[in-house]
Amino acid sequence: MTEPAVDAYPAPGAPTGSAPARSPKGLDLDRLTGYLGTHRPELATGPLRATLIAGGKSNLTYLLHAGGQELVLRRPPLGHVLATAHDMAREFRVISALAETDVPVPAALLHCADADVIGAPFYLMERVRGEVFRSRAQTDPLGADQRRELALAMMDTLAALHTVDPARVGLADFGRPEGYLGRQVRRWAGQLDRSRSRPLPGIDELRDALAASVPEGVNTGRIVHGDYRLDNLLATVDPVTVRAVLDWEMATLGDPLADLGLLLTYWDVLGDSDLAEGNPVADGIGPRAGFPTGAELIDRYAGRSDVDVGPLHWHVALGCFKLAVICEGIHYRHTLGQTLGAGFDRIGEMVSPLVEHGLRALRDR
Repeated sequence: MTEPAVDAYPAPGAPTGSAPARSPKGLDLDRLTGYLGTHRPELATGPLRATLIAGGKSNLTYLLHAGGQELVLRRPPLGHVLATAHDMAREFRVISALAETDVPVPAALLHCADADVIGAPFYLMERVRGEVFRSRAQTDPLGADQRRELALAMMDTLAALHTVDPARVGLADFGRPEGYLGRQVRRWAGQLDRSRSRPLPGIDELRDALAASVPEGVNTGRIVHGDYRLDNLLATVDPVTVRAVLDWEMATLGDPLADLGLLLTYWDVLGDSDLAEGNPVADGIGPRAGFPTGAELIDRYAGRSDVDVGPLHWHVALGCFKLAVICEGIHYRHTLGQTLGAGFDRIGEMVSPLVEHGLRALRDR
């Protein structure tokens, strides 16, 4: 889960906010103009302008106006970041590889590994028209049929991703699928140790239960998005179509049920909670918002992929553990005054329900 963006990706025909700044924070347009003039002059056919359309702790995304065309530029967040968590080459490689598959992705146009150009590595991709559905304000106006079709299209797209043969698209060495799930448990356990600021009943029990029951080897070696959810898709509703899957910064090779388990955690645990309303990470999704149930999503996915969903209970528990750790980290930063925007004061309330649901998923199977 990435923290909420500062702004939504512009909807078709919608204004992009204030007039694009000459050089918004994090993007030196003069240096970018010179670089494009040398390496891809056809992408800079006029004066460059840019607007920050998504930012925060995740990668920064800019809408770039280049003469008569619009492009999207992605770069890591400002300040010190872990290179492996914000690897521009990794994102660029995976969307390039998926271009000829049934997974909708923006066309990858240019990757620059030289941090001296704009202050960080970056890549350019085409601008895809569509809307990112993040809140009830966006999904409530949709009809019941549109919400259902949107949810099922989301699952069809996930199934399409998981049926891609990594070797066929040049991604055979994109990750280390062996031991992937065990590493996930250890990674988030370590993050928990760095995020503790208060007693968290049950979370150590959940961590230990996950570590003791890793279902390795069942579905290993598929392309995993890492944070697949409704608001990481660009979609249209007339007709209902997923136009592009976004935010590939956590993609790797591993167990595809990690994507499905995390999606269901957002959908059934956070989205169906009293805490969902107005919450920046849980609003506008799940049955409470008029979408199909998680069980229906599973059926749709299982009918369109060859993935064995038998161990799904474990992956839901892992999703609960992961989101509990992330929410606790956000809560801790909020107590230190390090978060911006509304709704962060309620993030900490999500930790206990997530832990309880994760333990229940393992017990009830």
